[in-house]
Amino acid sequence: MDGLVALGSRLREAGYAFITPTPETHRRVLLRGNPARTLRDVFGWNKPFARWLVPEELLALLGPALLQEGDLYRSAVRYSTLGEMIFMHSAYPTVEHDAVFFGPDTYRFVSLLQARVAAAGHVADVGCGSGAGGLLLAGRAKTVQLLDINPRALGFAADNAKLNRVDARIAQSDVLSGAEGPLDLVIANPPYIADDAGRAYRDGGGSLGTALSARICEESLQRLRPGGRLILYTGTPVIEGEHVLWRQVQPFLRNLQYDYRELDPDVFGEELDQPAYSQTERLAVVALDVVKS
Repeated sequence: MDGLVALGSRLREAGYAFITPTPETHRRVLLRGNPARTLRDVFGWNKPFARWLVPEELLALLGPALLQEGDLYRSAVRYSTLGEMIFMHSAYPTVEHDAVFFGPDTYRFVSLLQARVAAAGHVADVGCGSGAGGLLLAGRAKTVQLLDINPRALGFAADNAKLNRVDARIAQSDVLSGAEGPLDLVIANPPYIADDAGRAYRDGGGSLGTALSARICEESLQRLRPGGRLILYTGTPVIEGEHVLWRQVQPFLRNLQYDYRELDPDVFGEELDQPAYSQTERLAVVALDVVKS
């Protein structure tokens, strides 16, 4: 994907900026039917566009990611910005099983890391997706490993490392199975939805989408060196006022120093229409910050 890396660099040089919203917001904006007029429309909102709108040198860099739809064209990748960094990820709509998403959870996750991590040693980003979390921390870390079970995510993470001029080890990994060396900090922003389609970036496993988050907590605390730290950004169903995830991770936290809190009390409310959530009051975003003894 060297052409896509070069394209991202050209967009950044041109002052491109785009904050990716939730899929529901994206859908509503596209329903307005406004045609593509700018590079933000093409590479952010992912609108179909007339060929004349994009300079030929940029179209050439898209290569196979330039899709033709009748008389119009569309990009098979999107570009989102996060501060001075730029990230490529899957096109809208993210319906493929192996789609790689970048959106509001990414921004909240990164804000959490910026607030909580001043310096780090050897960092592993579990379920890295686009690589945003690990790449953000690279300037504060000795080493960074971007780990994901999804090969498509690893491709995006590798390209985003190049695009943002960051050195990182990229490895296929089921949680920490592919991690190397000692680990001082594990970070994770895993999927936490019960997704009937089983999409990698959404489906957290188990009946309510919390299984992967609980597993990351358990396995990270086993793997981290003494004094090492886990920062887990995830979500949980709330049933009768109780966090389902808390019941699952609490046994791993005995005698450890930790902070567990809600960051957002109500996200993805449309999911409550799904049968899996028939008893759920709300979906909350939470953060777990724990130090291994």
